[in-house]
Amino acid sequence: MNSLHEAFAQAVALVARGDPALVDIVLLSLRVSLSAVCIATLIGLPIGAAIGVGCFAGRRALIVVLNALMGLPPVVVGLLVYLLLSRAGPLGALGILFTPAAMVIAQSILILPIIAALARQAIEDAWIEYQEQLRSLGAGRVSAAFTLLWDTRFSLLTAVLAGFGRAAAEVGAVMIVGGNIDGVTRVMTTAIALETSKGDLPLALGLGVILISLVLLLNAAAYLTKEVAQRRYG
Repeated sequence: MNSLHEAFAQAVALVARGDPALVDIVLLSLRVSLSAVCIATLIGLPIGAAIGVGCFAGRRALIVVLNALMGLPPVVVGLLVYLLLSRAGPLGALGILFTPAAMVIAQSILILPIIAALARQAIEDAWIEYQEQLRSLGAGRVSAAFTLLWDTRFSLLTAVLAGFGRAAAEVGAVMIVGGNIDGVTRVMTTAIALETSKGDLPLALGLGVILISLVLLLNAAAYLTKEVAQRRYG
C-alpha cells in the first residue's frame, strides 16, 4: 500500500514539475492525434454531408457500412496500415513505417468513420427539418450541404471532439505502425502500457492522470457545445 502511495506521489510530482520525458510524450501524442483529427475532419465532414442530403441508390447500405466502421478494431487497422507501408507493401517506398506519419495515417483511418457518421446524422436531421425552406430559396443539394455544415457547426464540433477522444486513447494501431520507439513514436497510451509492464508506475500513473484529464475536458467540451447547439437551434 505504501509503495502505491509513493507511486502516486511521484506521479503527481512528475506532472507538477513538468518532467521532460513526460512532456515530450504528451506533446507527441497531441501532435499525432490533432493531425489525425484534422485529416479525418477534412474528409469526413464532406462525406457525412453528402450522405446526409443525398438521394442515391445504395444510400441505406452505405449508412449501415459507415456506422459499422465506427467500431473498427484498432489492431486490424494497424495491421492493414503496416502491410501498406512495409517494404513489400504498395506504399513501402515512402519509408514512413515506424514514424509519427504512419501513426497519423492509422489514427485518421480509425476516426474518419466516427466523424463522418456523426456528421451524417446531424446533417440529415437538419436537412429533414429545413429542406423545404432551403428548396424554396433555390438551394440545390450541394449548396444545401454547405449551408447545413455551417448551421450545424456546434453539433459537428461534438463529432470532431469524439474523434479526438478516440484518437488520444488509441493504443493498438499506433503500437503496430509506430513501434513505440523512445523519443520518436512513443505516445501516452503506448508509454503507459510499456511502463506498467516494466513496473515504472510513477510515469505510467502520471501519463494516465494527464490522459484522463484530457478525456474529461473533451467530454465537458462536447457537453457544452451540445448545450449551445440546442439553445441556438432549439
